[in-house]
Amino acid sequence: MKYSKQEVMQYVKEEDVKFIRLAFCDVFGIQKNISIMPGELSRAFEYGIAFDASSIAGFGDEKNCDLLLHPEPDTLSLLPWRPEHGKVVRMFSNITYPDGRPFECDTRSLLKRAVADAAKRGYHFDFGAEQEFYLFHLDENGKPTKTPYDEASYMDIAPDDRGENIRREICLTLEQMGILPESSHHEAGPGQNEIDFRYSDAVTAADNTITFQNIAKIVARRNGLFADFGAKPLNDRPGNGFHINVSVKRRNISENFPAKDLSSMGENSYKNDSAALSFMIAGILEKISDITAFLNPTESSYQRFGQNKAPEYISWSRENRSHLIRIPAAIGQYRRAELRSPDPSANPYLAFALIIYVGLYGINYERPLPEEARFNSYTADLESLKSLSQLPESLEAACRLAGKSPFVAEHLPQALIDAYCRKLPQNGNQETQTCDMEN
Repeated sequence: MKYSKQEVMQYVKEEDVKFIRLAFCDVFGIQKNISIMPGELSRAFEYGIAFDASSIAGFGDEKNCDLLLHPEPDTLSLLPWRPEHGKVVRMFSNITYPDGRPFECDTRSLLKRAVADAAKRGYHFDFGAEQEFYLFHLDENGKPTKTPYDEASYMDIAPDDRGENIRREICLTLEQMGILPESSHHEAGPGQNEIDFRYSDAVTAADNTITFQNIAKIVARRNGLFADFGAKPLNDRPGNGFHINVSVKRRNISENFPAKDLSSMGENSYKNDSAALSFMIAGILEKISDITAFLNPTESSYQRFGQNKAPEYISWSRENRSHLIRIPAAIGQYRRAELRSPDPSANPYLAFALIIYVGLYGINYERPLPEEARFNSYTADLESLKSLSQLPESLEAACRLAGKSPFVAEHLPQALIDAYCRKLPQNGNQETQTCDMEN
């Protein structure tokens, strides 16, 4: 349900809500929040709630460090694991400077801008997330171990699959929050699980992805376990993938529709466009190396590539899971492309924004789709692979490509690029840059 500010105020009063969490993310997609009391809610809506940005990764330093959180009422959600009496609710928030300017390193706002840019050009993108995670035991001090919760394999069932009840509890908790998972199952690694979500608009899909990771960790901990969303938790086992399903629709109206109204058009004003999907895929293939540092932001991300259904080469195919992009067997509204290189350490707001922009690049310039790779890239001979480029082999290589990419520079603030890709001065010491709090 979408709430207005007044409806949120009324809900908080009538439902005995005692704490309101204003949620946001740092530049790396790690969720943060401030809890306020009901008496502060009106001020939050009108003026925003200040917080110390210098303590948030990539947000700034101690100089001019105040930023403001502005809750979005239509993201109101009850946190069902909190007490029935004295309830707790959460709203996602926009971040601004004290003078009202949008904060450039707020990746949620960056995604909203990408969505608006796509709408102005007549396109709408939907996203569906598939994320994998491991369940590990805790030690006697409550610290995570690397001992898997079970030894089951792909799509096994109980009793071998001990994660069945954990996934069930995660899904039911999400359902109570209005988020509907599409499917869940045991993955190939011991203690590895996957929960998938049906497609939705970009911002909702990113909000749901952030919420899912949080709920999975809460439910796991409540059951004496640790949910690990790292790219490669176990060296000799499959890594965790963040498979991103994306579809594109074209505006289905006359060309003389007022441009100022385009960003507010409903999804029903768009229709599937197979040509746009092909151009979008071509755009992703052409720019994937430039944006990989943001889709795979840890050193272990690159240990995952080239094995256990994680791609290594820049290629596409129908249904074939050994390639970077596959087109699943689907028709009509379910026709989509699946990008298989990202992992769950990626910030979904930033990942989806970049995918929209590379998709628009492919569409705007009608980039030709390369020849389909009709072979298994894991078992193919060198002759078959020689025509394909490889994904970056390390985080350093990915950062160097991102740092010199005009495309990345066009769509991301330099401060955010620097937060991901630390500058390497001549003396070899790393110097972390943060978002400029003065400009």
